[in-house]
Amino acid sequence: MAIYRGTCHCGGVAVDYETAVPPGETEVRACQCSFCRMHGAQAVSDPGGKLSFAEKVPGALRRYSFALKTADYILCGTCGAYLGAVLSDDAGGGYGIVNILVLDTPELFTQAPQPFVYDAESVAARIDRRRARWTPLAPA
Repeated sequence: MAIYRGTCHCGGVAVDYETAVPPGETEVRACQCSFCRMHGAQAVSDPGGKLSFAEKVPGALRRYSFALKTADYILCGTCGAYLGAVLSDDAGGGYGIVNILVLDTPELFTQAPQPFVYDAESVAARIDRRRARWTPLAPA
């Protein structure tokens, strides 16, 4: 397992993404919702890995949810960087994705971002897909 670390622009929020999948073989997704497009997000996940977000500056980690409110988007309240997303109120222990652009070595993820549109999913299908494809959150 390799750990890829990163932070928001100001260092207020940190992320650790642990995966056994080589970064060059990792599927990079470009969700086509308005939020992800506006942030230029490039998301990755590994169902066999671990993911954690940590507040380094008190009050910096902010959660934002919109539309179906099935995910909380992790932002820095100081610099505004988008770090990733986690399932909202997940009884299964939690799952998330990371925006590779906040990692220290995003250039290692060489797959071209593939556009995905999830508009046709029901709430249940969206949650099921995320639990199957997203990375489990590391215990806090």
